[in-house]
Amino acid sequence: MTAGPISTAATVAAPAGQHARKAAVASFVGSTLEYYDFFIYGAASALVFNKIFFPGIDPALGQLLSMATIGIGYVVRPLAAGVIGHFGDRVGRKQMLVFTLVSMGIATFLIGCLPPTAAIGALAPVLLVLLRVVQGISAAGESVGAVTISLEHAPANRRAFFASWVNTGAAAGITLASLAFLLVSLMPQEDLLAWGWRIPFLASILVAVAGFIIRRKLPEAEVFKHEVENTKALELPAKVVVRDHWRTVLKVMAFGVWAVVSSIFSAFSLSYAAKEQLVPSSVMLAVTIVTAALSVGVQPLFGILADRIGRKPVFIAGNITCAAAIFAYFWAISSSNILFVFVSGIVLMSVGYAMVNPLGPAMVAEMFETRIRYSGAAISSQLGLILTGFAPAIAAAIVRPGPEGWLPVAVFTAACCLVSAFVALVFVRETYRTATEDLGKKAGFNA
Repeated sequence: MTAGPISTAATVAAPAGQHARKAAVASFVGSTLEYYDFFIYGAASALVFNKIFFPGIDPALGQLLSMATIGIGYVVRPLAAGVIGHFGDRVGRKQMLVFTLVSMGIATFLIGCLPPTAAIGALAPVLLVLLRVVQGISAAGESVGAVTISLEHAPANRRAFFASWVNTGAAAGITLASLAFLLVSLMPQEDLLAWGWRIPFLASILVAVAGFIIRRKLPEAEVFKHEVENTKALELPAKVVVRDHWRTVLKVMAFGVWAVVSSIFSAFSLSYAAKEQLVPSSVMLAVTIVTAALSVGVQPLFGILADRIGRKPVFIAGNITCAAAIFAYFWAISSSNILFVFVSGIVLMSVGYAMVNPLGPAMVAEMFETRIRYSGAAISSQLGLILTGFAPAIAAAIVRPGPEGWLPVAVFTAACCLVSAFVALVFVRETYRTATEDLGKKAGFNA
């Protein structure tokens, strides 16, 4: 359903271009760091963590445990989202985005300092999980907060474009993370396990400093300042979300399962190819680098398209593309067909996922009104992302031996994409012609 024409109420609408570029740059750099940190963990879990933190047990179980630690970072995210979202709605978006950036950078740096299980015993995996929890807390408020401040700064008719730079930063972060692990994976195995794997984690401190400087200088959006000045805060934003917008929360949880594609592609497929000795790890990391680098270029273009024709057509088409391409991608891996691994990977991630990835978070944020946007979008999206966090562990549990053992994983991933497309088609309101100050004012399943 298409909303009416954009309101002309200029007093509270996002200013036409004022600070929009600065917000997009700050969101891009911050998201690059956040997802660099988050995805080097995924790459390390696939390639080395089972040997460093879970040695001496069955390799398959060690791999499963290593994949499961990825999901730990997602379990804490809904609760953390409620806390970060609360302060984001009450204190300000900028302060929370500085907090998420610093906490992610510190946690990632400390992971790179952890001694192995061989040195300190069971304390090593415990500390690993605790630092992963801190990463999860940071990530809970990062993407939603960056999208919120980007779209609130953007002109109403260019919200999707400016908000797309958040997850374009995510693609850039994945590119850097994969490149970092590609370089260290070329080291001798003994050096990689002894100290080489630490380099990508320790290097994250450089981007953290740059992102911190940029974000400190970013002002709050006019539409948010107007809401704070003219609305009396009587109730906790999270309470309002759960009480008055629970239907929207359920909708977002089902809508958000599209993100499973990312963790299956970046973590499980790397582990699967290495474990079955189908495609060299260096090639799989190269595929991730190529697809993520291409996504940096094309995702903003899909944001422009969504501002022209609407969010839903682009989002739904992207999910359908992913649902089909995931089968081709795993078939290529199982066949050790390196050329087709690249081709199918590009179709999956640089076409299909590149249509979905820049729009999903913005579409969620647009479902909530300004006074509760950070809390509502953070809580609902993080609840939906629990499945994404455990998708690699689910895939590791359902994969079967043999040349077609990947089929259950592909079916699982495709089903998630089709569910997301269906929810978007039936239950999500089209917002590309809705004024920024009017977003989310009729939230609900039929909104």
